Amino acid sequence: MSSAPQAGVGTYNPSVRIGNWNEDVSLEEDTIKDYLEQRSSGQLLVQKVHALSETILKPIELSKSPDGFLRHGDIVLLQHVATLKGLSAEVKPLDAYQSPCLQSPCNISAGDIMEPCARNAFVVMGCDERTPDGAHVVYNQPFYLRTLSGAGGELYLHSEAVTFQKCAKKSREQLVTLVKEPSVETRWKVLCFNPMERMESEGYPVKVNQPILINHCLTNKCLAFMEEFSFKTMFGREHEVVAKTMLDPHKAELPANHFRMTMHSVNDADVWKC
Repeated sequence: MSSAPQAGVGTYNPSVRIGNWNEDVSLEEDTIKDYLEQRSSGQLLVQKVHALSETILKPIELSKSPDGFLRHGDIVLLQHVATLKGLSAEVKPLDAYQSPCLQSPCNISAGDIMEPCARNAFVVMGCDERTPDGAHVVYNQPFYLRTLSGAGGELYLHSEAVTFQKCAKKSREQLVTLVKEPSVETRWKVLCFNPMERMESEGYPVKVNQPILINHCLTNKCLAFMEEFSFKTMFGREHEVVAKTMLDPHKAELPANHFRMTMHSVNDADVWKC
């Protein structure tokens, strides 16, 4: 028997539609339509990532100290001395893509990103109107640490006594967050790095780019870097930052409490790049 095709009988070719071809065409058209709508409204992931680089990751300029001392109104980075990791707002992916600025409440972490941006830069602010911008910050003087305006959201570094419901997720220590409104729980002060000189240093200006202790006024706990407690973020692996004073047998603070306020200084021009 001959297998040659008979005249008038159609054979299979790529243009033949089989199965639920109409449904497949409709689904493809809907997919293209959804893509075009998301692209026009800026909802594509690639567009959100690009927008992120133009908001909370946009580079900013730190303040410059003419004499090597910290002043009210200065824009600084908070850097852990031993690990060179910087204090940063812990941004969740959903919040980062949905909002152009940091949202309250926002947790704090320490990571490798040290390029100044809205996520890791803080403004040193006086706690009352009598403290003008440009005045020296002195040891044991209360102040606020506030994120920048715009993408920074103008949030204040905050902490309160640890409770069963309010504590750090991994270490269970006193939680440090960013909140919208200033209060007695957002007041901090600088303590001298050397405990033997702490009493004598009270009232003297604070030097920038030098090891210090950042103490929470209400609870008397120092800012602490928790090296053993880390977690993954959209910016890489970062570490918990809590309020906890850690002492050695000689009653001196451990390296976990050693920070520095980093900025440009004519006396120490290259330290901030560490």
